[in-house]
Amino acid sequence: MSTYFTEASFKFLRALARHNERAWFLDHKAEYETHVRAPFLRLLTDLQPALAEVSEHYRADPKPVGGSLFRIQRDTRFANDKTPYKTWQGARLSHARGKQVEAPLFYLHLQPGKCFVGAGLWHSPSPVQRQVRQFIVDNPSGWKAAAHGTAFRKRFDLDDSEMLVRVPKGYPDDFPYRDDLRRRNFVAERAIDDATMLGPRLRQELAKDLAGLAPFVDYLCASLDLEF
Repeated sequence: MSTYFTEASFKFLRALARHNERAWFLDHKAEYETHVRAPFLRLLTDLQPALAEVSEHYRADPKPVGGSLFRIQRDTRFANDKTPYKTWQGARLSHARGKQVEAPLFYLHLQPGKCFVGAGLWHSPSPVQRQVRQFIVDNPSGWKAAAHGTAFRKRFDLDDSEMLVRVPKGYPDDFPYRDDLRRRNFVAERAIDDATMLGPRLRQELAKDLAGLAPFVDYLCASLDLEF
């Protein structure tokens, strides 16, 4: 079994957090390529067969540019924080139509002490949020199975960040999942400890996660009239 990331991967990201400046990054770019970017691209390649078993409409794209891997450079044009680099590495496994329409995705996050895998809709436009909420109200049994099943909740957590203060107007008072209607982000995730992230069974664990998250993503795709 193959190991992708090593302690050197975390060492680089920790050092980048301390020296988040362009000159330092350029001096250490070879370390980034060797210990972070290259193994992440290899992981994406190796995850594609497992993802294809989950859905033919999603892709783990290992292209170095324009693929699933996010750039480590930050877009600082409209940000108060002008530090040039992210202190983590992330990748999204996107829907085939993800560039044309809003679509849920799978996400992998590499950061010392904060690694995780997740899936769903993050910071979607308000009309998309309303469409998902209405679908939940119209299809509560499907939502229960997709987001509140015993096995699912044992492995994954729903992201409760950025919740609305109250349920938007117009929804029934007796709806059993009213708290879910307060969500702005429809995301499920699982924290991954550092030992697993650096260990030889990472691909196998992530394959389980993709399969486990599939019903949740399927439901969100249905809410947006997307194939899964």
